[in-house]
Amino acid sequence: MPFSNLTNRLQDTFRKLRARGKLTEKDVDAALREVRLALLEADVNYLVVKDFIAKVKERAVGHQVLESLSPGQQVIKIVHEELTSLMGGTQSKINLASKPPTVIMMVGLQGSGKTTTSGKLALHFKSRGHRPLLVAADIYRPAAIKQLMVVGEQVKVPVFSMGETNPVDIAKAAAAHARAHGNDIVIIDTAGRLHIDAELMQELAEIKNTVNPHEILLIVDSMTGQEAVNVASSFDQQLGVDGVILTKLDGDARGGAALSIKSVTGKPIKFAAMSEKMDGLEVFYPDRMASRILGMGDVLSLIEKAEAAFDEQKARELTEKMRRDEFTLEDFREQLAQIKKMGPLDQLLGMIPGMGRLNQMRDLAVDDSHLKRIEAIINSMTGEERRNPDIIGGSRKRRIAAGSGTSVQDVNRLLKQFNQTRQMMRQFSELEKRGRKGKFNLFR
Repeated sequence: MPFSNLTNRLQDTFRKLRARGKLTEKDVDAALREVRLALLEADVNYLVVKDFIAKVKERAVGHQVLESLSPGQQVIKIVHEELTSLMGGTQSKINLASKPPTVIMMVGLQGSGKTTTSGKLALHFKSRGHRPLLVAADIYRPAAIKQLMVVGEQVKVPVFSMGETNPVDIAKAAAAHARAHGNDIVIIDTAGRLHIDAELMQELAEIKNTVNPHEILLIVDSMTGQEAVNVASSFDQQLGVDGVILTKLDGDARGGAALSIKSVTGKPIKFAAMSEKMDGLEVFYPDRMASRILGMGDVLSLIEKAEAAFDEQKARELTEKMRRDEFTLEDFREQLAQIKKMGPLDQLLGMIPGMGRLNQMRDLAVDDSHLKRIEAIINSMTGEERRNPDIIGGSRKRRIAAGSGTSVQDVNRLLKQFNQTRQMMRQFSELEKRGRKGKFNLFR
């Protein structure tokens, strides 16, 4: 889970602050020493940390804060605002061309996830009504063109390729192809190297001068920490980049790159890859990320994920089934599938205020394997059993357990949970019926 180490350290520090009631300057200094250590352990650039702590202290030791009714909360609010500022302040959007197509160059070192991220970005635009075109301009890495073809097929986006021709000619021809075929977004997957060299930069500069991209996006692996910041600085100095996409942020428990890049390079983070799935690319909102880091959750992103994953018509149909007491295990399985679309469970829990910390505790840990186990059990049932689980006796339970690779106890647990859920739905349905008859109103 991203930033988990930093989040835990900061929450421990702020818990002590809130418990003190009134604060002195000495209390604030002690808390900020802990924050400083937490940021350094998260691999945040030393100069960035120094400047950040100085800004927070300057604001936090004022009379208005120390003499307020809740000084601890005020200090946390200041830290949240400064973290938001550190990561760019506001969302940085892609600069779309006034006259399509918008040309986007994807650049970065080999192994940063550039090709996969190109596909994720194409899917992001496609889901918003655009007609993207992926361009295979990496002619050096073995199977790079084939990989982009596979990625394009996954996200149902066309891929332009001219084989192992000159990358500059490929980029130029791709832009012309897009204009002729109505593609309004062109995403050029350029070549990378294991390290920055003059030959790589020369080729990228020639592509840039030929197609005049509206955006040059640098793809960096967030798990490389400060090295990611160094790479961003080098690319910007030699090529000029418009923004950064962080990959593998879901596996980065420290988060130093995300907290350092904007301050060191001046270039905003525009997207972050929060899972390996093709729909796992998220728009980067500094304020929302600051809330996640401080364990405050991210309700807006959670709502957006839910809206994208859940079918409105199916939701209405499900509501009607609940009212008629017709909710079955087939409906339950469908709901699980929609929840899985929203992303890894630990990330979803982290978006709920106060749940990020609880999710770290073993007794409350719920992971995606739990959902897969439930799904496997339901899939091992017959259609009749899913529609009417009351008929499932001992022999059926043993068959279902064997078919799903689980135990009879797991099957019993699922059936018990389902019956409890169904009973609760009946009670809500009864309450609603009474409310409609005028006996009482739930919303009075």
